[in-house]
Amino acid sequence: MLENILPHAMLKAKPNLELRIRTLKMDWTIIYDMLSGKDNSSFGWDEHRQMVVVEDVVWNYISE
Repeated sequence: MLENILPHAMLKAKPNLELRIRTLKMDWTIIYDMLSGKDNSSFGWDEHRQMVVVEDVVWNYISE
């Protein structure tokens, strides 16, 4: 598509898009495992506040 619009620019969209999709899939897998995995380390989802929640003890341990 980019080649049709900008024929002499030598831009390659496909490799960049594929890398971005792969990165998003990895990020999604991490979040999914964190929230719903067997060993989720007390992470959860607060439906009212629409955010990830965790006990203070776990958060303090992670941030050290």
